[in-house]
Amino acid sequence: MKTVTEALDIVGAAIVPSDLFGPITHDPAAQRAARRRFHRLSVLIHPDRVDPAYADCAATAFTHVSDLYSRWQRAATTDAAAAIVLVGSRGSYRLKMRHVRGSVADLHHATDSGGAGVVIKVPRNVSSNALIDAERAALTEIAASAEGGNDWLRAYFPQLIDHLTHADPVTGARRQVNVLDSLTTGFVTLAEVRAAYPDGLDPRDWVWMHRRLLRALAAAHRAGWVHTAVTADNVLIHPERHGVVLAGWSFATRLGTVPLATIPSRRDHYPPESSTGSPATPAWDVFMAHQLMLAMLADTAPDPLRAFAYGCMQPQPGLRPDAVDLLDEFDDLLDTLYGRRRFRPFTMPTTKGQ
Repeated sequence: MKTVTEALDIVGAAIVPSDLFGPITHDPAAQRAARRRFHRLSVLIHPDRVDPAYADCAATAFTHVSDLYSRWQRAATTDAAAAIVLVGSRGSYRLKMRHVRGSVADLHHATDSGGAGVVIKVPRNVSSNALIDAERAALTEIAASAEGGNDWLRAYFPQLIDHLTHADPVTGARRQVNVLDSLTTGFVTLAEVRAAYPDGLDPRDWVWMHRRLLRALAAAHRAGWVHTAVTADNVLIHPERHGVVLAGWSFATRLGTVPLATIPSRRDHYPPESSTGSPATPAWDVFMAHQLMLAMLADTAPDPLRAFAYGCMQPQPGLRPDAVDLLDEFDDLLDTLYGRRRFRPFTMPTTKGQ
C-alpha cells in the first residue's frame, strides 16, 4: 500500500474494524501494529495532504478509518462489542472477522440470532452489486431445480440463506449482500490442495473430486446457468467426507448471455470464446473444469486421463461434450483405468482448514 488510491480502495472496502486492523485482541504487539497501520493510512488519505482531486473522497475515507480504529481500540481495551449487525428478511447477522478476500467480494464469518455460523458475502465496490445479484439468482434457481427427488444435488452448492442491502453509515454506499451457509469448517479449496501437493495429485485422488465437480456443473446447466469461473479457488472439498462444493457464483451467467465480468488474474484458465464477447454456454465450464484437471494432476497421471481432458478443451465450443454426457464417459474411463471402485481416503498434509 503505497499510493492514495490504494489506501482509499482498502478503506472503502472495510466493513468491520478487523478488516483493517486484524482480529481484536488485548495483545500489546497487535495493538501497536494496529496503531501503526492507522497512522500510515491517516497520512496517506488525510484531506489536508492529498491532491485536491481526491479531497472529497479522502475526507469520507478519513472519517471512516477513524471510526473503525476507534471501535477497534474500544473493543480491544474494554471487550465492548465491535461487530456490525446486518438485518435481512429472514434474520439478523453479527459480522466477525473477514474469512477470505475473493475476486470482487469479501467473505466474513458471522453468526445468526441463534448463534449458528454463516458467511456474509459483501462486494468491495458497489459496481459489483450486479454480480452479487447474479449469484443470488443462480443459487435460488439451482436449489429449486434440485427439488422433487433430486435433493442430493444441494450438497454440491452453497446454500443461500438470506439477502440484504447494506448502507455504509459513513459513505452511504449501498451494497447488495448475500448470506450463505458456513462452508469454512472441514473444507479447503483446491488451491490449498494444490499448494499442499506441489507435485500434483495422485490421479486416484483427483478422479472422485472431478466426478463430483461434473455433477455440479451438469445440475447448474440443467437449471439454465453457467458458472464461468471454475478455478481452484472456487472449488471446495471436504477431505474426510469426500465432499465437493462449487462456490464462487458471483460470475454466474444465464445460458446464452454474455458474462458481466471475468477474473483478470485467471485469464489463462478461460476458454478462447471468453475473449470474443460470445454468450456463455455449458462448453465454457467444461473447458475450465478440464483446464483445472490438468493443473491438479501429477505428471505421472495416465495418458488416457490427460487425453480425456484435452478432448474436453476443443477450441470450438460446439465440439466440447456436455457435462451431463461426460459423467458416463468419465465413469467408463475410470472403469478401464482402475477397475472396481474402492473408497480411497484423502488427507491434507497440514491441518489448515480442518
